[in-house]
Amino acid sequence: MPVLLGEALAALTVVTGGCYVDATFGRGGHSRALLEGLGDDGRLIALDRDPDAIDAGRRRFNGDARVELVHASFEQLDEVLAARGVYGAVDGLLMDIGVSSPQIDTPERGFSFMADGPLDMRMDPTRGPSAADWLAAADERDMSRVFKQFGEERHARRIAAAIVGARDDAPITRTGQLAQLITDSVPRSKERIHPATRVFQALRIQINDELGQLARALPKAVDALAVGGRLAVIAFHSLEDRIVKRFFRDGSRIDPVYSGLPNIPDAAQPRLEIAVRRARAGADECAQNPRARSATLRAVRRVR
Repeated sequence: MPVLLGEALAALTVVTGGCYVDATFGRGGHSRALLEGLGDDGRLIALDRDPDAIDAGRRRFNGDARVELVHASFEQLDEVLAARGVYGAVDGLLMDIGVSSPQIDTPERGFSFMADGPLDMRMDPTRGPSAADWLAAADERDMSRVFKQFGEERHARRIAAAIVGARDDAPITRTGQLAQLITDSVPRSKERIHPATRVFQALRIQINDELGQLARALPKAVDALAVGGRLAVIAFHSLEDRIVKRFFRDGSRIDPVYSGLPNIPDAAQPRLEIAVRRARAGADECAQNPRARSATLRAVRRVR
C-alpha cells in the first residue's frame, strides 16, 4: 500500500507525455499510480537497490513499453539517467526513503525482530557486509555511536557492551538472538515500543548507509530534473526528514554570500522553489496503513 499516494501525485503534477522516475520502486504502488497518469508517449524509469523488488516489478509490468526497471541505488541516479539520455530532462522524480514493507515482513531478510531470521538487513543482499558481519567486527565504541546517532538509543553504551560480551561466547547471527540480548541488557521500561526497536533501526541505517546515500542523491535528483520539473521525497523518521528539509531550504534561498546585495548573479539565485512544505498522512490513511503515521512528504520545483 503506497504511502501518501494522493499527496505524491499532486506534488509531481503528472502530465501524460512526461518522463518520470520512481527512485525507490519497492513493490510498485507509486509507479502504478504514475503510469495511470501517463499516456502512450509517457515514460517511467524505476530504480531499486533490492533485486527482489526489480524481479517483482518485471512480473507486474511485463509488456508495458513505457516502463523500465533498473537494479540500482538512487545514489546512481546520474549514471542511470545519463545512460538513457534523460539526465536533466525529467519532469518528476519520487523518492520514498527507507525500508519497504516486503523487506520488513520477510523474516529471511533480517530487518525485523517480530519473527526470527538471519541477521542480514541489507537492502541489496548481493553487496556489502550483513548486520551480523558488522556486529562481529565493530568495536564497542563504534557500536555505541551508531546506536545513539542513528537510533537515538539512550542505553547505547550498555547495549554495545552486552553485544561485545555475548559475541565472545557465540556469534550473533539471528534477529531473535539480538532482540533478546538487547531486552536482557536494558532496564524495564513503560514505553510501548519494543526495547530492540531503536537498535534495529540504527543497524539498518548503518548497514545500508541510508543517510549518506540520501545526502549524496538529493543534488543528483535536482540535476536530473528539467527546469519546471518536480522532486518529491517521503521520509519516515526525523534523521532522513532533517536532511531533506535542510537541502530543500538551502536550495530555495539565494546564496548567502550575496544576500542583501543589489545585484545578484544568476549562479547565486535559488535553484528550487518549495512546492510542498510538509504533508502528513490523514487519519483515514493511518487507520488503513499504520506505517503511514510517521511519513512526511516534502516537494520542490526546479526553477533554474
